[in-house]
Order: sequence, then C-alpha cells, then structure tokens
Amino acid sequence: MGEKVTVSGWVNSRRDHGGLIFIDLRDHEGIIQLVVTPDTKDSFKLAETLRDEFVITATGTMRERAPELKNPNIPTGDIELVVSDLKLLNKSAPLPVNTHDDGEKSSEEMRLKYRYLDLRRPSMQKTLKRRAEFYHFIRDFMEKHDFIEVATPILANSSPEGARDFLVPSRIHPGKFYALPQAPQQFKQLLMVGGVPKYYQIAPCFRDEDPRADRLYGDFYQLDMEVAFVDNGEEIRKMMEPLMQSLVTDFAGKELFFKDIPTITYKEAMEKYGTDKPDLRYKMELIDLTDTLKNTEFKVFQSECVKAICVKNGASLTRSQIDNFTEEARKLGAGGLAYIIYENGSEKSPIAKFLKSEELAKIKELTGAEDGDAVFFGADTREKVNKVLGSLRIQFADHFELKDDNKVAYCWVIDFPFYEFNDGEKKIDFGHNPFSMPKGGLSALENAKTDEEKLAITADQYDLVMNGYEVCSGAVRNYNPEIMYKAFGILGYSKEYVDERFGGILNAFKFGAPPHAGCAPGLDRIFMVLEDKDNIRDIIAFPKNGSGVDLMMNSPSEVDEDQLEDAHIAIIEDDED
Repeated sequence: MGEKVTVSGWVNSRRDHGGLIFIDLRDHEGIIQLVVTPDTKDSFKLAETLRDEFVITATGTMRERAPELKNPNIPTGDIELVVSDLKLLNKSAPLPVNTHDDGEKSSEEMRLKYRYLDLRRPSMQKTLKRRAEFYHFIRDFMEKHDFIEVATPILANSSPEGARDFLVPSRIHPGKFYALPQAPQQFKQLLMVGGVPKYYQIAPCFRDEDPRADRLYGDFYQLDMEVAFVDNGEEIRKMMEPLMQSLVTDFAGKELFFKDIPTITYKEAMEKYGTDKPDLRYKMELIDLTDTLKNTEFKVFQSECVKAICVKNGASLTRSQIDNFTEEARKLGAGGLAYIIYENGSEKSPIAKFLKSEELAKIKELTGAEDGDAVFFGADTREKVNKVLGSLRIQFADHFELKDDNKVAYCWVIDFPFYEFNDGEKKIDFGHNPFSMPKGGLSALENAKTDEEKLAITADQYDLVMNGYEVCSGAVRNYNPEIMYKAFGILGYSKEYVDERFGGILNAFKFGAPPHAGCAPGLDRIFMVLEDKDNIRDIIAFPKNGSGVDLMMNSPSEVDEDQLEDAHIAIIEDDED
C-alpha cells in the first residue's frame, strides 16, 4: 500500500459515479480497479471517453478499498489504484464478440473468425497458460528419464498412416511432391538405427481427415517417442504409465479410476463394449446371449449374434425416450430395439410373450437385471450388434450421467489384428500399418496359408484409452526387412513395390537396426479431457472450424497464377454434371 505503480491493459468496464470514475482494467493475470478523480483533470477528461477494450496505461498509488467496497470475487478485490496519470494507447471499435466469460457466449463461428478477441476471455487466457504448463510437465518427465529431444522434418515423403496426406508441390523438382508428415514414424525409426537410445519430441502431425468434436482438422500435436533395444510392447507401456497417471493426479488434480492401468485385448474390447476405445468409468457390458437363445422360437433372435446390455434404473425411461434410443439404433443399421423392463417382480416388454419362461429367466440371470432396470437387445451380425449396442452404451451413460469428469479411467487395448478385411476393395489389407511387428514374427506370417489364418495374426500394437477417447497408439516396430517383404508379399505386393515405397527405411534396416518400439500420445485430446472440455477446438489457440476452414485467416484460399506456375500446378475444374 502507498507504492506508486504503473499498470497496462484493456478496459474491462467503466463506471461513472459523477465525481469519480471507476475502471476495471484487465490483462492476462486478472482485473484491478482504477479510481480516477477530478483532481487529475486531464486523466479524468480522458477517462470519460474510454470504452470497453480501449488499451490504456495508468500510473498511480495503491490503497486498500473501504470495507464495504471490497470485492471477494476477485484476487485484487481488497485494493485499488488511485490514478495520477492516465494514457490512451489505442482505441477499440465496437466488439463483434464477447471478451468476457460472463454474459451471453458468442457463436463458435464468430469466436473463430475473431479468435484474437476471443482469446482475451479469462478462461481462454487460463487455457493457454495451462497448456504451456502441460507441455513443461511432459518435457520435464521425458528429460528426467533420459529421452533426447530431436526435431524431425516437416517436408517429408508420403507414408501409409491411414489418412490422406497434405501434398506440397516442389518448385525445383517439377511434378514431384513433398508430403507433410502424418507422424514422424519413419524418421524416429531411423533415429533408432542412427544410435539414438531414447527419442522424443512434441511433434506437429498433419492429416487430411474430417474434423470431429475430438479431432482437429489438418494439424495436431503428439508426444512422439521411441526407444531402442525394446522388443515387447509391455516395456513401453510400463515406461509411459507413470507420465499418464501423473498428468491426471499431479497436473490436473483428478482421481484415477484404477490404481494400475488395466490391459484388455482388442477382441475383448469389441465383444464387451462394442468399441476399441471403451469408457471404463461405468459397467454396462455387452452380454452374449447367442448360445443361450440358439433354440429360441422368437424369429428376431434367430440371428448370427444376440447380445444385451442391462441399464440400471432403465425402468425410469419414458416411452418417448425409448423411441429416441430406438431411432438412434436404426441410424446405426439396426432393424429396431427390443427391450425388457423389470418392475414389481415382472417383465414388461412387447417381446416377453414370444420368449419361454426359461429364456426370460436366463436373460435376467446373465444380465444381472433387477427391479427398476431395463435390458436392451441387439440381434444381427456380430459386427453390427457390437456397433449398435456399443454406441447405445455410450448414449445411456450420457443420459443417466454415469461419466464422472473428476475421474479418469485409462486402459490399454492390445493385440490388434495385423490384417483385416477391406470391405470396400473386397480384399485383405493391413489393419493399421506395415511398420508394426506381427506377434510371432516371420514364422507367424509363413504359417498363415488361408485367409482365416492371416486374419488371426495379431500385431504387437497397443492403444491407450482415456475415458472413451483413444489418446495414444504405439507398437513394437517391424525392423527386419525379411519380415517386411513377407508382410507385403502376403497381400500380393512385390519386393520392387516395397523397395520403391519404403526403400529409405528398408535400406537403413539392412545396416544393423536394433529392435525398437514406441508410442505417440495425442496431446490435444489428453489436454481436452484433463480440462473438462467437450470440444477440442476450445483448447487450441487458432483452430479451424468444423469444415476445416480458418475463418480468421480465410484459408484455404485461392493463390495467384504466378504461384501456381512456379509450383507447376494447373487447376482442373470439376465438370458441372
């Protein structure tokens, strides 16, 4: 108190009380109240003209507020600055979006168009600061565990990561293109060949994928890491678990649902939860009734697969709500949604009369249904049943508010299929990418003669799931050229094709490549969950909108003919028809 200080910032609000003018001045740290009196003639005159978001600097003396004027809602609520000198640094036009967190929230489209104004909101300032702390926390962990940070190229070659590449035409090599890396996959493996023992970087990745609420369009960041002389996925998982757990407890102050991160197979995840990224904060497992009802006379259940989920307190659902869930099931390809409601010791259901008493008893026993619960059924192909009930499981959890945001349930999903059937092209293809090591190595590939045997091969690949979001993917790498050629050969690709596509990395593998493995946690998605955000764009400084457009910078945009000519690019218009 009594010290002379200078503060600068934006006018958050101005209140004219006749003989006194009060200004709430805001910067990235918060708000302080300025008091301007008529004694300072020039400053008082200037203060009368100030409007919201004008940029000013004020010099004055700190003093304690009168007891009745203290504001307990802000950290500086006990003090104020009595201004002796006020300067206007810049004016502001009327605002198109709200720069306050209170009041009506502006539309997302307007917030993204004027993102530089939206960033002034205290919550956005906090998010940017928290994200910087998040990165610092991660870097501190990696360096304490002897990882070496290495930056890899942005202009790279095309790689089979499962999404479309962003291509960059070469001016000095006409007709040829760079690709922005979907991930630094090949480079980090080459670092292992180069003798780097433990690599990491917070890497930008570029994928031309459709945006979603949990996936940004265009670019995102991941903690890319790789370790030499590792030949099993469990070692990498154990290495990363302390960081993932500490981010929850020490960084975010949340509670871990499991003390130790559970591990489940891909097959188990699909059969129990209908998805390879299950949210384990709630039960509601899919119960297989196929064998139990194999002799049923109810035609709907005479299907390849019959499963059910028990929804606790599901009897509270209204008929209208059940109809809405039924419509969601139809959107996913189901013919309808059969159900049984348990109330007062009896079953209420349109299908109960078609089922034998022993079948009804067995359904109740296997699903664990009690009075007040509801059981919903899926009957179709196994793939469709898992898809429909897996999606409904999530929707029921949302409806009954089963997701506790203060808890984080991790799980590792392992043993993904090395190959899978590509319905579109009607052939067997790689399940993820050819860089993963098949479990069993070369012999597993050589012993697979039939399509069924090929589809049974699993990869030493693993995903980390966090509250229903896939937040990390990794694998033991295929570092043996012989295995790589065989993996492609099974799909009908020649050795020449493999050399042409992956010659750089394969040639490196021929010079004493160590076994290696790694993973890449997606930092945007993890931070979104830790900060309790539903939309990933809310934790990014300058995101594109849901259509992949940067409304602020007006990109993508057309370019000059001269630029196209330099890049040897011609625009071909689509036919009108």
